[in-house]
Amino acid sequence: MNQAVDFHFTPSCSATLLPQVSVIVPIYNGAADLPDLLHCLQLQTYPADRVEYLLIDNGSTDQTLNQLQILTANLQAPTGAPLTFRILTEPHIQSSYAARNQGICLSSGEILAFTDADCRPHPNWLEHIIQPFVDTEIAIVAGEILALSGNTLLERYADRHKVLSQEHTLAHPFYPYGQTANLAIRRQALEQVGLFRPHLTTGGDADLCWRIQQQHVGRICFVEQAIVRHRHRSTFADLQSQWQRYGRSNRYLHQLHGIELGKAFTQRELLYRWIRWFCKEVPAALLQTKLDRETGGTLIDRLIDTPLSLFCQSARVTGQQQASLPEQADRIDWLPNHACHSNCRSD
Repeated sequence: MNQAVDFHFTPSCSATLLPQVSVIVPIYNGAADLPDLLHCLQLQTYPADRVEYLLIDNGSTDQTLNQLQILTANLQAPTGAPLTFRILTEPHIQSSYAARNQGICLSSGEILAFTDADCRPHPNWLEHIIQPFVDTEIAIVAGEILALSGNTLLERYADRHKVLSQEHTLAHPFYPYGQTANLAIRRQALEQVGLFRPHLTTGGDADLCWRIQQQHVGRICFVEQAIVRHRHRSTFADLQSQWQRYGRSNRYLHQLHGIELGKAFTQRELLYRWIRWFCKEVPAALLQTKLDRETGGTLIDRLIDTPLSLFCQSARVTGQQQASLPEQADRIDWLPNHACHSNCRSD
């Protein structure tokens, strides 16, 4: 890791910070998620008069845009204070990063906080993720991503391996980065390095965090208490799609930043893993009659762990092999008042 991460920031009463915050949420065909998402935003403990919520429809074909208009009308905080919701659209580029850029360009906050439509922020999410910015050297803050409740075989597997956790991305050997499901960035940093690459479909969060650190604009911090929950994949098709997307991200970042690609197993390595599973792991699992108290794992969980890991690794390599960097991937949008030309639009 080229730059250390400030871990486990703990806010203190003497370090209270209440900047103007813009929460930016890209949405594509997310009508079913909107009631729960908006309820979580409504319950935020951060002062209602210090935050605006920018919800950007990214060319949805369901009732997302209509539902946004209906559900946000007259929505208030539990205290009765009015909440500021701004409904925007980004129909031109099908990319969550283009949608986020649209929100950024039309936002007013000193701090920009990001989450997704299928995420569920805890009530004190904003309160915790904002506090590290009391240190002017902090440019990026990542909160933790935990799983929503689920008890399928695949959901339990992902939970055991903490698939969603920021600990994986923050430990990246090139530079640490946070996922946009739970991320906050100082506006000043974006003024210096630019916004997301709008034509990327994955990997844009890493790219932006890395540009901020490479240009020595500021440090990254992790706040474990700033929690957003996300649903694990519950079908093999969704799990395969998730890991193929990770592979595409690897390929894009390899071409943009020169990071190493993940290596596929050789036939010999793959044969060894299967023999080890069959001859060692399966007998050990069959002999273990008590449940694993830490993970709640059952016999089938222990038996399926290695096959699922090989399945995910194979999907990731397939994603890498099939990926092709999108055209105009080198394009970086800028805030409207920047000296460079702006590609941000207001629809």
